[in-house]
Amino acid sequence: MLHGNTITIEPMKREDMPAVLRIEQASFADPWTVGMFLRDIRDNRLAHFLVAKHKGKIIGYAGLWLIGDEAHLVNLAVDLPYRKQGIGRELLMAMLKIARDKGAQKATLEVRASNLKAQEFYQHFGFRPIAIRKGYYTHPKDDAVIMWQDDLTNCGHCWST
Repeated sequence: MLHGNTITIEPMKREDMPAVLRIEQASFADPWTVGMFLRDIRDNRLAHFLVAKHKGKIIGYAGLWLIGDEAHLVNLAVDLPYRKQGIGRELLMAMLKIARDKGAQKATLEVRASNLKAQEFYQHFGFRPIAIRKGYYTHPKDDAVIMWQDDLTNCGHCWST
């Protein structure tokens, strides 16, 4: 089990793309492209992307867009050998802290309806399902559960490890 003191969380950079893309492609049926990531980290002033590293190796990443007082989590993935070791928790806490520090009051995300483990993970951070987006995912076809965390300012468990 890895611990927070052996993991560093840093802003995503262009040179991180090979490792990020490898994790992205292994994690999602319809992965983002290098162009999508680069547009966000280079050109999108509303985007914030982080990587998690262990001994200098990228083992996970996350990204969000800040729109008004809302944070929209757009990516979170951990390399398969490092899953269930707290890296996702570290990344999500870092993302929610950025959102809160930049004035976001609430956060949202979409998750596959079939991905019950991910839904449970997000519920630990105060996210709750509020709607279904039919046919949102196409490869394979699946609905999206839209989840919201309505009060980042009073989310004490969001900042504790």
